[in-house]
Amino acid sequence: MDMTWFDELEARIPTGTVRTRFAPSPTGYMHVGNLRTALYTWLIARKNKGVFIFRLEDTDQSRQVEGATELIYRTMNECGLTHDEGPDVGGPVGPYIQTERRGFYGKYAQLLVEKGHAYHCFCEKTEEEGDAFQRAEDPCRSLTPQEVEAKLAAGLPYVIRQKIPQEGNTSFQDVCFGEITVENSTLDDQVLLKRDGLPTYNFANVVDDHLMGITHVVRGSEYLASSPKYNLLYEAFGWEIPTYIHCSPVMRDAQNKMSKRHGDPSYEDLRSQGYLTEAILNYVALLGWSPRGELAEREFFSLEELVDAFDITGISKSPAIFDLEKLKYFNSSYIKNLSPEAFLAAAEPYLKEGIHTPSIDLSLVAPLLQTRLDTLTEIPPMVDFFDALPAYSNELYTHKKMKTNPENSLEALELTLPVLESLDTWTFESIHDTLIKIAEDNGLKNGRIMWPVRVAVSGKPTTPGGAVELCHILGKAETLRRIQVGIQQLTPNP
Repeated sequence: MDMTWFDELEARIPTGTVRTRFAPSPTGYMHVGNLRTALYTWLIARKNKGVFIFRLEDTDQSRQVEGATELIYRTMNECGLTHDEGPDVGGPVGPYIQTERRGFYGKYAQLLVEKGHAYHCFCEKTEEEGDAFQRAEDPCRSLTPQEVEAKLAAGLPYVIRQKIPQEGNTSFQDVCFGEITVENSTLDDQVLLKRDGLPTYNFANVVDDHLMGITHVVRGSEYLASSPKYNLLYEAFGWEIPTYIHCSPVMRDAQNKMSKRHGDPSYEDLRSQGYLTEAILNYVALLGWSPRGELAEREFFSLEELVDAFDITGISKSPAIFDLEKLKYFNSSYIKNLSPEAFLAAAEPYLKEGIHTPSIDLSLVAPLLQTRLDTLTEIPPMVDFFDALPAYSNELYTHKKMKTNPENSLEALELTLPVLESLDTWTFESIHDTLIKIAEDNGLKNGRIMWPVRVAVSGKPTTPGGAVELCHILGKAETLRRIQVGIQQLTPNP
């Protein structure tokens, strides 16, 4: 075989720097395990001032989901996981979409055949990767070159299978799991090239990782079983083996992996449930990795701080359990630490979901919420009373600590209404001073006035903000109207 084409590809491979890749399949949402892989891969590149590559693995056409590619791009962009090379930005070792590299794999599979590390298989049951087809039963493994040529000339369909040594063992080194050795007799002759000429996932991975100069491969521990076969392919080609980092699965509980099929959330789901991207990334980083040294007890990291702190030796081989309550803890902290402007921007869609009245100033409502939230989706039911006064029971006027009940609450509202009606300026300060003075003039504690007003204007047992804030935001006319409704509701029927 003329090696000129292969030599030209080899000459393109960048060397001398760390190069990592995130290579998703466009089959749906970015689940938590995928996001963690993308994050760790990105962190390794950035930590080592290397190159982060985005590669799209779309050879399994049957499982593709429309719009999934755009969704993956959007997720990566939202998370700040920018790539240096990829389908949209180019690079020295493209194309970066596997179906556009289709012509590569057949040539490399044929090269393996010529080297004696692969063979044509014409058997009927050959198409499925991971099928129960046993190497020992495969008569094609021992076909002579002449027999193979005859079958090819006859146009018989075939796959190309890896020719695993029948004796000995294969070892490989993994950052998380250490050295792993398997008996070659336990490995099947996996399909490398399918009948349609497209590669299997395992073969395309090896070829593309080599041709793109990938130095560190991050993937799930479910691929540990395939790694000996990867190694044998690297060795058969005479290629350098990358550093393997197999991450244990993210679990829903001690027995079950997270799964979209079982309703476990994807990144998109978590965002729609009111979690901030920064909180999600921080939490996902700690699912199977922990900082070392003086940072060992630290929990909160920005993306930039993760770059400085990240060390692949901190990745654990133990499965990590995804705890939604722990994520809420992270999210609540991130929400509290947003600037007022950033919080308003994040909260505004949820505020508008609960408040449709144009006169309500959302910038006044937002500060009342920021310290009270675990997730942004808690906002609409907390603020919907600004839009419309809900029906409520007079029992809300009973408050033991404030020493209020329906009877004295009626008195408080009747005292308050005419005084608020006479207010010329409707500001926070004027409302506050007026309500305090009503209590003072009538020899009452502040709560005897504040609580009934708060209930009357909100109709809720708990509210973000107290009576003064609510009256200020609602405006004079609506506040007076609601107090009048409260008086009517509290007044006994004759």
